[in-house]
Amino acid sequence: MFKDLFSKNLSKADRKIRFIVSFALIPFPLLFGFKIIPISISLLGIGLFFNAVIGVCFGYKMLGISTCKVSKK
Repeated sequence: MFKDLFSKNLSKADRKIRFIVSFALIPFPLLFGFKIIPISISLLGIGLFFNAVIGVCFGYKMLGISTCKVSKK
């Protein structure tokens, strides 16, 4: 069950983009004040960072999308 849940579905390019965008979004509260919108944007950045590190997007899982190349045998 957990093997299917945590099987990678993000390509290396997708992971790199999420990683870069997450580092742009995480410091938003420090730059724009600790209000609800900057904190929400920072939480989105944390989620993207988590996706980039583990290589799994659960939104993609729910939609059946994978950006990984499928190896054909």
